[in-house]
Amino acid sequence: MEEFLLSCRRVAQVTPGVGVHVVLGNEACDLDSMVSALAFAYFLSKTGHNEVLAVPLLNIPQSDLMLRTASLFLLRQSGLSPDLLLFRDQLDLRVLHRAGRLRLTLVDHNVLPSSDSDLEEAVVEVIDHHFLEREPSPSCPVTVEMVGSCATLVTERIIQEAPQILDQQLAQLLYAAVVLDCVNMAPAAGKVTPKDSQYAAVLETRFPSLPPRGALFQALQNAMFDVSGLSTEQMLLKDMKSVSGSLNLAVSVLYITLEEFMQRAELEAELSGFCEKFGFDLLLLMTISFTELKEPIRELAVFSHSTTCREQVCQYLEQARNPALNLCPVSSPYPHISAYQQGNNLASRKKVLPIVKDFLKERDGDCRLGDVEEDEESQVPPTPMNSLVEGCPLDNGLPHISAQDLEEKFSKMDADRGGK
Repeated sequence: MEEFLLSCRRVAQVTPGVGVHVVLGNEACDLDSMVSALAFAYFLSKTGHNEVLAVPLLNIPQSDLMLRTASLFLLRQSGLSPDLLLFRDQLDLRVLHRAGRLRLTLVDHNVLPSSDSDLEEAVVEVIDHHFLEREPSPSCPVTVEMVGSCATLVTERIIQEAPQILDQQLAQLLYAAVVLDCVNMAPAAGKVTPKDSQYAAVLETRFPSLPPRGALFQALQNAMFDVSGLSTEQMLLKDMKSVSGSLNLAVSVLYITLEEFMQRAELEAELSGFCEKFGFDLLLLMTISFTELKEPIRELAVFSHSTTCREQVCQYLEQARNPALNLCPVSSPYPHISAYQQGNNLASRKKVLPIVKDFLKERDGDCRLGDVEEDEESQVPPTPMNSLVEGCPLDNGLPHISAQDLEEKFSKMDADRGGK
């Protein structure tokens, strides 16, 4: 992997005429998005054509990596230096596109934000686990399935087409993304599907020296929830997605309780400054914390200096039914912040973003997500049924996958490759 990433760092100096196949995650660039981009670009480099250089591109400026604490932790644990990564401010996709040298695969999102709409012609493939917004096209294969982690779909592709490229390092990256996004594979958390469990088991069987699942999840979660030393602006940017229409809205996930966040000094002034700096009309703040039994606690706050906007959004969220958020108003010390306890603790940002989008569509008939994905999250295709809604696919327990079943599957793969 190190040698591959070093070759990607030299992409800006490739000779004219050489194609570049960029694998681009979403603008939230959480751990799942980063791993999916790294792993799928590596897969393409091992299975593609030499005249096209496959490159994973993190869809954030390099300076923002410090906010991705879980990603930094995983890179260190996997023996990869952050200096090997390539960031959005280090590669000009538009220059490549104008030169006819850009091919673009989207992972962990399926539509480009409006700011990148001019790159749409370069998109050649999509792999995602969010609500399908892309129009069908014969020139762009789309894999969209509602699983807990996009890394599950990337793992599936590698296992099916090139299992020989899997090594301990790549397996650890993929495994960590699946375990974190699926909340330690616990059905009660409402994120895991049978396919996530299946491919986590595949990785565990092939690489028995992977870190124990529970310990890995706890370490990643501790890293992700570490907001010590971050300013309010950094906390808002750490896991933020934007939605734009006639209003520009930001939805930030905060890894502390709402009470703790409300106690920050000069909070309302800082929120105002954040909105002014980044051009937002309204901030939707979603907090997540956990009980001693590791059950999620979700709270929600809406900030805007426009009373009309704030009240309209609040009313829409209160009346939402798909899913119902079960919001209970709580007192707020600030006149421009409306605060709620969220009774539906399975309704993560992944479920709230479509509600916000529907609000904008009803308000002005058109909107584009500036970013599509998760804290954990982003949107929702129809099948298989996701455990965030009623009817968890794992209600009857995990599918049984024995070590013998897996060994037979890999033996068959090896035999099939040998016959080609």
